[in-house]
Amino acid sequence: MTTRELTTRTRDRVERVAAVVRRIIGVPDYDRYVTHVTTNHPGCTPMSREEFTQQRMNERYSRPGSRCC
Repeated sequence: MTTRELTTRTRDRVERVAAVVRRIIGVPDYDRYVTHVTTNHPGCTPMSREEFTQQRMNERYSRPGSRCC
């Protein structure tokens, strides 16, 4: 295995781990959202990053009983 291949594989694994950690702690993933919208909903325009973040925060904190404390 070359150094380039090793670097690429390591980078891919780190990115996957980071994505999992973001999902676990509840950080919204705007890039993933944009990819989903452009791939699965070609006629729709994705929200701006600010709109996306605001919507995710509203969803997270507006559901009664969704938190343990």
